[in-house]
Formats: sequence, structure tokens, C-alpha cells
Amino acid sequence: MTTSAPAKVPTPEQPGKASAHGALDRYFRISERGSTLAREVRGGLATFFAMAYIIVLNPIILGSAKDMYGNQLDNGQLVTATALTAAFTTLLMGVVGNVPIALAAGLGVNSVVALQLAPRMSWPDAMGMVVLAGFVVMLLVATGLRERVMNAVPFGLRKAISIGIGLFIMLIGLVDAGFVSRIPDAAHTTVPLQLGGDGHLNGWPVLVFVLGALLTLALIVRKVPGAILISIVVMTVVAVVVEAVAKVPSWGLTTPKWPGNPVATPDFGLVGEVSLFGGFEKVGVLTGVLFVFTVLLSCFFDAMGTIMGVGDEAKLTDAQGQMPGINKVLFVDGIAVAAGGASSSSATTAFVESTAGVGEGARTGFANVVTGGLFAVALFLTPVATMVPSQAATPALVAVGFLILAGSVKEIDWADYTIAVPAFVTMLMMPFTYSITNGIGMGFITFAVLRLAAGRGREVPAAMYAVSAVFAFYYLMPALGLT
Repeated sequence: MTTSAPAKVPTPEQPGKASAHGALDRYFRISERGSTLAREVRGGLATFFAMAYIIVLNPIILGSAKDMYGNQLDNGQLVTATALTAAFTTLLMGVVGNVPIALAAGLGVNSVVALQLAPRMSWPDAMGMVVLAGFVVMLLVATGLRERVMNAVPFGLRKAISIGIGLFIMLIGLVDAGFVSRIPDAAHTTVPLQLGGDGHLNGWPVLVFVLGALLTLALIVRKVPGAILISIVVMTVVAVVVEAVAKVPSWGLTTPKWPGNPVATPDFGLVGEVSLFGGFEKVGVLTGVLFVFTVLLSCFFDAMGTIMGVGDEAKLTDAQGQMPGINKVLFVDGIAVAAGGASSSSATTAFVESTAGVGEGARTGFANVVTGGLFAVALFLTPVATMVPSQAATPALVAVGFLILAGSVKEIDWADYTIAVPAFVTMLMMPFTYSITNGIGMGFITFAVLRLAAGRGREVPAAMYAVSAVFAFYYLMPALGLT
């Protein structure tokens, strides 16, 4: 007589790593979205290194300007404010929005604050207008207007926005690396860009970028896990060695050299230095409203384009190109705009460099937890966080730009000129004007006009007409003497 082995009685899951990973997986829906914890960590690291330059660049842009009283913002305090706000808003987007879209001080918006607002008021007044713009963004989300605008964008234009962002970030990568540069106006030439700094590829930094781009693409072709992050780390090491041996005259914003003192004490002196309505006393109600409108327009559509583009690349959109749970994402973005003003780091917005993390496989907000955590660490280790030169990080932008283009261009209906032409305008105007907002605005206006010209005006959602009219007014403001 034989007996069977006793059945194993299930035991409760032991506390520790397994249960912790299980809880993270369930909360962030990591497995559900076809990702893994390792991919999310790699993605968060890649995104951080791709956008860590903002800790250096934002203080340079804001710190170089003076307000109407001749006051300048302290560079050390700006570094702290920039890293602090990026950490807070990126973590918030990850935990609440559950998307791999990191946030930091928006390029372009900070120039508006520094060059248009500050010279006509005090710094607290200028930052107060940024906070007000953030409040308006949150109000638009709460009323459903912002989601309605996003949902009104036709599928073909959504894909064009993604492609335009891909081309835009590729150009950002090429420019930041010094692979291409602007020809000074003094040259009296109609050609705006040139190869390298003088028409040729010269110097070690450009060589590091070229090798990094080739390494990144080769690793992607080989389907090596962590291709982008591996390239960033390897080329940073190469850059550090090159700098130690060759003593390169200039790497741009960041010199790849291990800092003598890697720890820096954060200075929170600018946080909370805000006057909500003081600017209106300085410039008047109409001009003040137009200033808030200018900041609002840039934040609204820059973020909209980035969220749509990154969401599409991360496969977070449905068959109609819409992202489930978008309202949470948009509301956090509104909070980010206000938080940027409240910390005096300028409006904070979604960063297109998040595509570097998506390229690594990031699909959930846990990647943001990693990126935001690194920004928090950067508050104390800013010298280390900013030692990665742009020449080592920007190859990721070039590679991801290609991946976005390859994945989206075939999905546009090129036979329908009423969508093909606006798509063409959208994707080209982003890199050519160095602005996501301009690409979206010109594409929207072209779409509305061509559908009307083709007798298909009823097919255009009312929200598209309204937004196109707002953009038309925005572009006419200088001619109307309203800027």
C-alpha cells in the first residue's frame, strides 16, 4: 500500500523583499504595463542624467537677469530651489499620476520670467505671476477644459506632436553637445546652423558625443538592456579620463571632473519669496494679465505636447491616442507650475528628456520615484550630480528622437492633406522654432484653416477652433502692441 505525499499547505507570504516588491508592483502596475522593477530603475536613472543639466542651466538663465530694482537672484539658492522643486514635482507625478514623466524648471518659460517679467517688477512679483498661472492651469483641469482640449486633438496631429518632440529633442541633443551650433548674426549669412563651432567637428567634447551616439545606437541595435544608461555611464567615465589627460579648455556647462568636495549644503533662502499681486501694481492690470497669459500658454501647451508624446512612446495611450487617468497627470502639472513660482525657480513643467527613461523601458511612476529621489539627493550632492557632461548624456536624446520618429510617422494619414499638412507643420516647427508650443500652435491653426477650406469645418471640434483663435491672438500680440 502506498501513500501519497501530504499536500503542501500554503503559507502566508513572508515579509521582506518579496512582499515589498509585490506591493510596489501592484501600486505602480509595473507588471501590468509590461515592465519590470529593474527597467523602471534604469529608466529613472537615465531620465535623471539626461536632465540633470537643469540644475546648472536654470540658475544661469535666472541668475543673469536683474529685476527693475537691479536685484539678482543668488546662484546657490537657485541651485537649491531648482533641485528641490524638480524632486518634489517629479515624485508627485510618479506617485499620483503614475507616469514616467519627470518635471523641472521649464526652458523657455524661465527666459520669459527673466527677460520679460523681472525687468518690469521685483523678483517676488514675477514669481507671483508664475504661481497665478499655475492656479489657472489647475482651474482649467478641475473644470475639464484642459482634458477637453487634449481630447479634441485629432489622432494624426497627436502623432505629429510626438514626432515633432522627437525631432526637437534630437536637435537639443546636437546643440547641447556642440555637434551643431548657431552661426552668429555678425556672419551675415542666411544659414542659421553649422557643423561644430566653426563648420568643422573639433575638440574632445564633440568626439565624446559622437562616440556616445554610436555606442548608444549600437547597443540599441543589439537590443542590450540598459543601452542608454550604459552609454551615459561609459561616456562619463571616458570624459573624466579625457579631461584628466587633455585638460580640455571647455566642456560647456559641466566639466567632467570628480569634485574636491562632493557635498554641498542646500540654501533654501528663495523658497516662499513670492508676491502674488504685486506685479499688477507695477505694470497695470491689462499688462499683468497678458504676462500671466504668456506664461500660461507656454506651460499649458509645452506640457500638453510633452505628456502626449512621452505617453504615446511609453504605450500609455489607448487606440484613440488618449491616456487613461490624464486628469491626475494634468492636475499635478498645474501644481508643478505653481510650485516652481513658489520656490523662485520659475515654472516647472514636464521634460521631454523623460523619453530617455522611456527608451530604457520605463512605463510607470516608479521611474519618477527614482528620478525624483536623485534630485533630492542632488540637493546635497550637487557637485556630483552635475559632473555628467552634456556630451555624455545627449546621445540618449538623439537615439530616442529616432525611436519616436520610427514608431509614429507611419501612423499619419499622409493621403489626407487636411491632416498631413498640419502634421508636417507641427513636426517641423518644433525644432525649427526651438519650441514645442510654437509647433502645436501653428499646427492647430493650419488644421482649422485647411478643414474649413476643404468644406469640412464641421469635423473640427469647437475646442480646436477656440485654441486656434487663442494662438492666433498670441501671435498677433506684438503687432497689436500688447507685449
